[in-house]
Amino acid sequence: MLKDRPGVYELYVKRERVYVGKASKSLPDRLSNHLRKLSGRQQIDLAEVCFICLYVDEDLEAAAPEKMLIKKYRDHGGSPWNTMGFGNKDPGRNRDHSLVKAKHFDAEYPIDLDRTIPELANHLRPVEDLLHDIKARLPYNLRFETKNKIKQELIDAHIAIPAGELSVRRVIGLVLNALPEGWQATALPGYVILYNESTNYRSALVYWRKVDGRVEEYVGDQRLDPRGGAVESDDD
Repeated sequence: MLKDRPGVYELYVKRERVYVGKASKSLPDRLSNHLRKLSGRQQIDLAEVCFICLYVDEDLEAAAPEKMLIKKYRDHGGSPWNTMGFGNKDPGRNRDHSLVKAKHFDAEYPIDLDRTIPELANHLRPVEDLLHDIKARLPYNLRFETKNKIKQELIDAHIAIPAGELSVRRVIGLVLNALPEGWQATALPGYVILYNESTNYRSALVYWRKVDGRVEEYVGDQRLDPRGGAVESDDD
């Protein structure tokens, strides 16, 4: 059982070191966050993921040993996820149209849309309420419209989700079906967005649109930036 203390850690996949990180407050919390994120990705088997960690004294900032380890491993196989954007948060609305780098974590390990969501309350409720519930349960980000006039459609539309576990893909289709025409859900390599729009995103995996009263799923362009250079991490 890990203690609730700060420290540094290394993640391994198939016994290969892939990431060096730090936890300024709690190692268990940070590692749990990583486990949750990895559970929603394709091309990763959690049974092949492991870690080692080291506690640091409370008066020692964990960033110092983290940087030392990254520097030490740079010439010995490195820790590739440290330059792939593994620890990055939601890039924000302005970056949705940007091409995802070919060597970005999201490109190599895209989100799993067939992952099931733990059972959702199936009583009739506003779509906005359901979206907040889904967002809290997903292992990757779900971002949706917040502008007041358009957001009102999320509040006015109501939905009852069928009982039992459903895939993310299925739930998104049900949400689109409950909304007026004009809404679009888009699965990008690292997250899902839902806006009142009809827009093509160059790196999109999948789109959902409601056409003539019926929800249709389309394959996206799935384009990547072939330059694919190193990515800065904003992991804390």
